[in-house]
Amino acid sequence: MRFMVILKATAESEAGVPPTTEDFETMGAFIEELMDAGVLLAADGLHPSSIGARIYFDGEQKTVVDGPFTETKELIAGYFLIETKSLEEAVEWFKRYPILRPGQGANLEIRRVAQAEDFGDEFTPEQREAVARRDAAAAGNS
Repeated sequence: MRFMVILKATAESEAGVPPTTEDFETMGAFIEELMDAGVLLAADGLHPSSIGARIYFDGEQKTVVDGPFTETKELIAGYFLIETKSLEEAVEWFKRYPILRPGQGANLEIRRVAQAEDFGDEFTPEQREAVARRDAAAAGNS
């Protein structure tokens, strides 16, 4: 099963405070463990919302709002895409996540990634094949 592990933003990450050399080493070691176990598919950190944007949809109307966004605890600072046998295994892996700066109320959210088999008969074989082709093409772009 694939899971997205979402690292919630903190006041520090939203302020654009870059990780220290020690932070990179600590996180790098954790990422190496995930890679060595064959669990990690992707991982990235995100810039603060101040240099991002949101698009709100209301019918045909689309409204673009530039960051920053104020609800820091609802913002995302980074993510991991992993594959494990179960949610429990994903949780066990990320209980070991190295909190870089204790006391900031950091938290992770683990969500299962929806895959073709989750959608039943409404998702036709042709649609599944089209998704598989797009996924393969996208993988070739990375």
